[in-house]
Amino acid sequence: MSQYQTILYEVTNRVATITLNRPKAMNAFDADMRRELMSAISQAAGDDGVRAVILTGAGRHFSAGADLTENVTADALPQFQLEDEFKPGLLAIAQAPKPFLAAVNGAASGVAGGYVMVCDMVVMAENAFLHAAFGAVGLIPDGGVTWQLQHHLGSKRAYEMIALGEKLSAARCVQLGIANRVTPAESLLQDTRALAERLAQQAPLALRYAKQALRKVAVGMEFGDAVSYEAALQNRLSKSEDVREGVRAFLEKRTPVFNGR
Repeated sequence: MSQYQTILYEVTNRVATITLNRPKAMNAFDADMRRELMSAISQAAGDDGVRAVILTGAGRHFSAGADLTENVTADALPQFQLEDEFKPGLLAIAQAPKPFLAAVNGAASGVAGGYVMVCDMVVMAENAFLHAAFGAVGLIPDGGVTWQLQHHLGSKRAYEMIALGEKLSAARCVQLGIANRVTPAESLLQDTRALAERLAQQAPLALRYAKQALRKVAVGMEFGDAVSYEAALQNRLSKSEDVREGVRAFLEKRTPVFNGR
C-alpha cells in the first residue's frame, strides 16, 4: 500500500513503479506531488531490493507539468520550487545507482519533460509526445529541459521547439534519441515492465557504472580522459563477486545470477 497521497508506489520482481497520481489534474505537479515524488525517487534509489525503477503517470497523460492553479502570493518566485523541490528529484534520478525508465503516456509537458529526459531509458506510447509549452505562459523551459533539448537537438532545433512550443511525437523522439522505443498505448506499462525486469537481471554494479560513465563523459570529457575513466571503473568492477560469477557462468554455459556485490 502506498504511503503517499499523490504518488502510487509499488515493487514487483525487483522493479519499483512510481506513478504520478493526480489524473483529474493531468498529473500536474502541485506542492504535495513535488515533495512526494522526491521522496519516492529516494526510496527506490536506496532500496537494495529494487534494481530498476519505472516512472509513469496515471490516466491519459504522463503529466501536464507544473500546476498553474496553485495559490501563490504575488511576490512568490519560482526559484524556490525549482531549486528545492524539483532539482533534488531530477538529480536523484540522474545520480541513482540503478536505471530509471520513463513510461510516457499522452502528454509530457513543461517540467514533466525534464523528468522524462533525465531517465536512463524512455518508452513512449504511440499517442505520447513531449511539449515544451513554457512559451505559451511567457516562461522559458526549466527543470533542466534546456540542457536536455540542446544535448539531443542542438541549439537551433532546440530553440525552434522552445520558441514555437512544438510537440515532439513518440516516433520523432525515437529518431532524435530522446526515447528508446514506441509501444501501443494499451501495453505501455506491460512493455516497460518487461524491459525493466530484463534490466533487473543484469549485473547491478555494471549498470551503475555504465550509467555513471555515460553521464560523466556527456559533460565534455576528452576522449583520452574517457578511456582512463573507464579503466578506473573497470578496476572496481574486476574485484566484484558479480564479475567472478559472470566468468564462471560463461565458462559453465549457464545464465549468471548477479547479487550486486
